Amino acid sequence: MEQHAELLRGGVWHPRRANWRDLAALVLIVTIILLIGSGARQMLAPFSAAQQPEISLSPSALPSYALRTTMRMLAALMASLLFTFTYGTAAAKSRRAEAVLIPLLDVLQSVPVLGYLSFTVVFFVSLFPDRALGVELAAIFAIFTSQAWNMAFSFFQSLRTIPHDLDEASRGFRFSGWQRFWRLEVPFAMPGLIWNTMMSMSGGWFFVVASEAIAVGDLHVALPGIGSYVARAVEARDLAAVGWAIVAMTVTIFIYDQLMFRPLVAWADKFRYEQTAAAVVPRSWILDLLRSTSLLRSAGESIGAATQAASRVRLSSRSLIPARLARALPPALLDVGWYGLILLAVAYLGWKLLQFAGAELSWTDAAAAARNGGITLLRVAVLIVLATLIWVPIGVAIGLRPKVAEKVQPVAQFLAAFPANLLFPVAVYLIVRFQLSPVIWLSPLMILGTQWYILFNVIAGASAFPTDFREAATAFRIGGRRWWRDVILPGIFPYYVTGAITASGGAWNASIVSEVVSWGPTTLNGSGLGAYIAQMTEAGDYPRIALGIATMSVLVVAMNRLLWRPLYAYAERRTRLD
Repeated sequence: MEQHAELLRGGVWHPRRANWRDLAALVLIVTIILLIGSGARQMLAPFSAAQQPEISLSPSALPSYALRTTMRMLAALMASLLFTFTYGTAAAKSRRAEAVLIPLLDVLQSVPVLGYLSFTVVFFVSLFPDRALGVELAAIFAIFTSQAWNMAFSFFQSLRTIPHDLDEASRGFRFSGWQRFWRLEVPFAMPGLIWNTMMSMSGGWFFVVASEAIAVGDLHVALPGIGSYVARAVEARDLAAVGWAIVAMTVTIFIYDQLMFRPLVAWADKFRYEQTAAAVVPRSWILDLLRSTSLLRSAGESIGAATQAASRVRLSSRSLIPARLARALPPALLDVGWYGLILLAVAYLGWKLLQFAGAELSWTDAAAAARNGGITLLRVAVLIVLATLIWVPIGVAIGLRPKVAEKVQPVAQFLAAFPANLLFPVAVYLIVRFQLSPVIWLSPLMILGTQWYILFNVIAGASAFPTDFREAATAFRIGGRRWWRDVILPGIFPYYVTGAITASGGAWNASIVSEVVSWGPTTLNGSGLGAYIAQMTEAGDYPRIALGIATMSVLVVAMNRLLWRPLYAYAERRTRLD
């Protein structure tokens, strides 16, 4: 702070002397920059769909593939963060915007990755026909669709559950919209958002095979990366290559956990909303290294001072409707006009969909999609119940113990990132060997895309649970079932609902890769809407792809509207009352 005061006074500030930690940190930063530059250069290389580079199963190719995959996932994560801040804020700040954006988010998260690829890959390739950037953008967008919705729901939930005392304090200080966003809303949402960002990164790994090994109709593209490496290994039935892919994934997840997520978790601990400090403060050797440097810390402090100054700028948002017009028109009339426009837009989109697919579809196709949708709906419901019963107690136990959470975090990230494709050999072998029914025994693969959303959100909720509340419960000797019912479950309930909503969408998406599995020439079909969409995508049957996606969207929105949204509103009311 002294150097900033000196700079403000117009004096000359002499920086601290450099030490060996500056050299270590500088080498680390330069290495990361060089790796990013190398990956970006490869993304801009010339590309031809007719003459694609062959995916090598040699273990020596995996470091380069891991870099390419990580670059795509980080680019998608940055886009997801920008989407989260804009979309989540708009939905939380406006009742009329929420009526459109949240149901739309339900639809967006229900559309599987293959559904997006089916209709976007040609568009991105046409933007850069002779460059790899077009296909790279298609893959990044596909990974984005597996990350963004979870983060947006988490941020929206945090903005809607800001405690009254913090809200009143910001109004007492007369914060502008810009100041309130950066000095209250983002810090309050940060702990939960970071955990959900980790979950979103893991969700990207789950769908990385479908994102990098693109197969839509006659278009088959395999981008260099771990996902396409896994797809090639499964096709060749190469168990050794599958093992090397697991090793590469483990090392990659460990590296970016240490370099990015562990420092973020340690840094975000200061934003915990509670009166009593945490018993154990999360630590990160990277953060400790940067804080112990001289030159780099001084540069970081200058950047921090600039960001603090930017967050204090009094910028106010303007309504789309002029203030005079808004005061002149009754609120009921504005609501009628707004919801009327929404109904017209929905009717138009429905008419265009019928016009696109109706000529080639019949009631038999609709009945087949509905029947498959019912099978997948039953699987999703069972898996949500099982994931809740298993992971809520475990998530609470982890979240209330910072030391345990610090050790479990990288393990949970790896398990959440583990692609179901790597379990296909085991699943196919066991089902064929014991003559089991694929309809039943392929279902456990879907839980890989379901349970982790609940676990990560419950850990985030338990980690943010105020210590003074826990101490009060101990002082009043509240324990056993009463402690669960009256203390911890109400405290983590908003986080659980957020996790359950995204878990439901994750399970629907996981059905795409879990209801049809292959190991070399052997393919098992477990029936369901995911299998239906996967088959139609492989055949390039766009009308039936649209029918499958529409059916999945209707089922997901109905589940969210009838079950999760009422629970979400209840959680919000409880938080406001508390």
